[in-house]
Amino acid sequence: MPKTVKSRRQLPQKLLVALLCIVFCGLFFSPPVLALNDGQALVLESWKLVNEGYLNKSRFEEVQWRRLRQKALEEPITTSEEAYSAIESMLLPLGDPYTRLLRPDDYTAMKASNLGSEINGVGLQLGSRSEDGEIVVIAPLEGSPAADAGILSGTTLLSVNGESPKSLGLEATAARLRGETGSQVLVLIKPPNGEPEEIVLERRSVDLRPVRTRRLRNESHTLGYLRITQFSEGVPEQVNEALQELSEKGIEGLVLDLRNNSGGLVSSGLAVADAFLSDKPIVETKNREGINDAIPSNKETLYEGPMVTLVNGGTASASEILAGALQDNERSTLVGSKTFGKGLIQSLTTLSDGSGLAVTVASYLTPSGRDIQNLGIEPDRTLDLPEPLNPGSTDDRWIQDAEILMEANLDRKLLEDNTNQEKISSEIEEEIDLTIN
Repeated sequence: MPKTVKSRRQLPQKLLVALLCIVFCGLFFSPPVLALNDGQALVLESWKLVNEGYLNKSRFEEVQWRRLRQKALEEPITTSEEAYSAIESMLLPLGDPYTRLLRPDDYTAMKASNLGSEINGVGLQLGSRSEDGEIVVIAPLEGSPAADAGILSGTTLLSVNGESPKSLGLEATAARLRGETGSQVLVLIKPPNGEPEEIVLERRSVDLRPVRTRRLRNESHTLGYLRITQFSEGVPEQVNEALQELSEKGIEGLVLDLRNNSGGLVSSGLAVADAFLSDKPIVETKNREGINDAIPSNKETLYEGPMVTLVNGGTASASEILAGALQDNERSTLVGSKTFGKGLIQSLTTLSDGSGLAVTVASYLTPSGRDIQNLGIEPDRTLDLPEPLNPGSTDDRWIQDAEILMEANLDRKLLEDNTNQEKISSEIEEEIDLTIN
């Protein structure tokens, strides 16, 4: 066989051998693909949750959301603290203080609060002011060191032990305020329409007691008083028991107090709305796709009598949902001052290491279509300032105002019923006269 023909026949075999050599060399000498460590996996887990659920999708393009993920993963992450810092840096450009990481201790404290148990701290419920990012007091918890010190809703928190709350963010600021009973914290605050002042607060155990009730009695009427300071897990059942107890005592009307209720679990707020509204719209939620879901109340109610509802600047989130539903359905008159104006809903997810991630996933509208984000709800009747420093106490002037309004409504209704009854009786008498004649 000619040499040239033989070499041509061997050419495919030589190419195959060469190709196999390249493949094997690539396998042995190419750099290995690096697996993500626990910290990097936590960053990626957080990024995916926000990417899949965050309400304002257009914000992703503005902040180069995918690039933020890559930038976070490029940083050396070998500890949990480094992972948390990377996640917080990644979330910061979104400009949403309610989409945030909760470190394990903070997450545990939040869950305990939602269960309606005790907390150790100064008792400040905080929010972020949208126009400037300042951390402000939504409300002090009743019976807390903050309430005893007279700290008001709307107060700006300027520093906590020398650190800037605006730089720390919501959760870190809240963590600085919590601590062992007996320990102290120095806060610099600026009350609404006031000058900055420093206050030393001593931390202690604060009993949340989210539901409180009593009777309001005078010579003419017996009313019920129901105060809800937050919507934690057990609140709907406690409200049901309170309403049943008040109804058994023969109340003629109810004063519902939602002042300084900063919200909590939306599901609890909706369940409480069921107690007052029969087959009426409670709220309309709007997701990232622009789809509106209307949430109606059940047909059965626990209390159908007349109501007056107290609100103020500390009434926020889930309590605003309830207040807006009562007002729009003309179920209750709202009295007090304008509410806080938080119309966003967050989902809360437990991450793989026990920390938590809160993500803004929806906005809500009242039944009449009002968007209250940054606007709040105006009451039907504004009560005189200054607000009572100890809401719910026996000398609370706003409760007395609500009583007077409720009693006036009851007397007016009684007069109308009597007038109608007299009119009916007169018409019956006329018919009898006509029959006789």
